[in-house]
Amino acid sequence: MSLMIPAWVRGSLVPVEKLEVHQRGLRHKAISVFVMRGTQTLIQRRALEKYHTPGLWANACCTHPFWDEPALACARRRLEEELGITGLHLEHRDQVEYRADVGGGLTEHELVEIYTAEAIAFTTIDPNPAEVMDTAWVELEDLARQTRETPEKFTPWLRIYLAEHMDSIFTA
Repeated sequence: MSLMIPAWVRGSLVPVEKLEVHQRGLRHKAISVFVMRGTQTLIQRRALEKYHTPGLWANACCTHPFWDEPALACARRRLEEELGITGLHLEHRDQVEYRADVGGGLTEHELVEIYTAEAIAFTTIDPNPAEVMDTAWVELEDLARQTRETPEKFTPWLRIYLAEHMDSIFTA
């Protein structure tokens, strides 16, 4: 069974198969989460098995909600599925729309609900190897610089968030 995600087709929100959404470049719902530890943010390197942007660094997690799944519930679900992280308080920070070529004839055209969470002392990270090949804590300002200096190492959406939306995501 293929995954159906909410996408806009001819002005209406309808369920569309995930790969088709990216092949057609349809505008669709998404979530993105930044897990912080003071001035550091958790980044993940996408597993090589991912169908787009494999091996690139991204923020803690990004995904598409299921049909009728609330964005906050989706963010919590994917933090646990991708990184084994539970129990964090997620704060909605912004809604961002972007369009980016992600290679292989695929396009992300997302309307993204962005959340942040502060890691707590007992936060454990247990990455799912089918999703994540590595994680790192990076100073936010260093990460922003790295995405400008070596953009080929980072996902398009992470580069966009840090170049165009840092204030709305990270400033209280």
